[in-house]
Amino acid sequence: PGHRGPGCARTRGRRRGWGRGRGRAPPCGRSYSAGGAPPGVPLSCPLPGVPKAVFAAAEGRERFETRVTALENGLRVASQRKFGQFCTVGLLINSGSRHEAKYLSGISHFLEKLAFSSTAQFGSKDEILLTLEKHGGICDCQASRDTIMYAVSADAKGLDTVVNLLADVALQPRLSDEEIEMTRMAIRFELEDLNMRPDPEPLLTEMIHAAAYRENTVGLNRFCPVENTNKIDRQVLHSYLRNYYTPDRMVLAGVGIEHEQLVECAKKYLLGVEPVWGSAQAKDVDRSVAQYTGGIVKVEKDMSDVSLGPTPIPELTHIMIGLESCSFLEEDFIPFAVLNMMMGGGGSFSAGGPGKGMFTRLYLNVLNRHHWMYNATSYHHSYEDTGLLCIHASADPKQVREMVEIITREFILMAGAVGEVELERAKTQLKSMLMMNLESRPVIFEDVGRQVLATNTRKLPHELCALISQVKSADIKRVVTKMLHKKPAVAALGDLTDLPTYEHIQAALSSKDGRLPRVYRLFR
Repeated sequence: PGHRGPGCARTRGRRRGWGRGRGRAPPCGRSYSAGGAPPGVPLSCPLPGVPKAVFAAAEGRERFETRVTALENGLRVASQRKFGQFCTVGLLINSGSRHEAKYLSGISHFLEKLAFSSTAQFGSKDEILLTLEKHGGICDCQASRDTIMYAVSADAKGLDTVVNLLADVALQPRLSDEEIEMTRMAIRFELEDLNMRPDPEPLLTEMIHAAAYRENTVGLNRFCPVENTNKIDRQVLHSYLRNYYTPDRMVLAGVGIEHEQLVECAKKYLLGVEPVWGSAQAKDVDRSVAQYTGGIVKVEKDMSDVSLGPTPIPELTHIMIGLESCSFLEEDFIPFAVLNMMMGGGGSFSAGGPGKGMFTRLYLNVLNRHHWMYNATSYHHSYEDTGLLCIHASADPKQVREMVEIITREFILMAGAVGEVELERAKTQLKSMLMMNLESRPVIFEDVGRQVLATNTRKLPHELCALISQVKSADIKRVVTKMLHKKPAVAALGDLTDLPTYEHIQAALSSKDGRLPRVYRLFR
């Protein structure tokens, strides 16, 4: 073999030396990359020549307060500081499917799909996305029953561009014929998909709202009915936008930016701006308060082929039973949130440990005792003037009657004794869920925006945790007793041959033990 240089030999020798004497200190004369600091400094002492570390610290609660400023035109600007390079900024507008009573149902669904399309400044959706990309940004729009939200997450340095874009998207959309036609196709596809999904939860939520608030406010359809897709055009959209996209119904919320900077941008792009539909006075604003009616909505449907394949889901019948709770502005909202956590539940396939809610009532009393039930889950929907606490359950069509009775019994048991341990567990779980969700910047943004839109202020997480801690078992009993006096709302989907009548479900919820009245049949 060829001649090896002296450097190689040195390296080889060092390798052998390290291999033999593991754990030995390196030779004393070795120079360190940090600049030759002596190796004998213990870890408990600061290194000589290194600047003193300055640690970030929360200087009291006021550093986390949400600041709110109202502009001359009525628009509110709300911000929350959060450490980091990125920010989430968006417009929340008090407009949703609950405001569509005088219009064609489905306008909010259209607006959600048309968001971030071409505007006065931007020729296409691609142009908007390229502009955001320069700041590492992403955008999203979500419409619910009472709010529509246009949001952008991007580098905080691009705040001016982001607010300019949001103002343009909300107030200057082009709504071209081509975009409207594409939206019609997207909505038709979404409606087909909704009816074919194995998970019926979105469909049942629609049905329970329609049953609970028959033909008013939050009971109006959130999805555009198929027959309306061709009727909604630019003129219809403009007549709606003229009434509901007004500054006094908007909040510009931001998380991870300085308040003054956001206010400056709001004044620059959202003050004195003429929207594309003109600035005529809004005259047809629907201020209806939700009227809880109770009732039943049934959809007979063959669910036997919903999910075929190597492991098909068996045919199931889905039931949702709900009762009116309260609005999120009332004090009883917190006890209802604790109650919902205490009921918990989920799917029978849910594998998980203590943190997954396996100790909630719907697991302990329902899913663990009745192996044939596929699902039992509690939901709490809350709005500014009403609320709905529901339990969704699914089982084989032959066991529908028994399933309904199990659910009505759980509603009656809510008014009974509440164990100290289960109450504390539910409160701790609610607090931890609240705090863990509020680690995420987009969630903080939505929380800030929604609270300021409804109340002009924001309750901070530590205030909410204090309110949760104060809930007593007597509070749970009080809110449940009040709730059980209302008529139930029922949604049923699937094979409904054995479904008890609405009157029987109502009788079970008025009884002492939640049992359905006995049915005597002449021929079995």
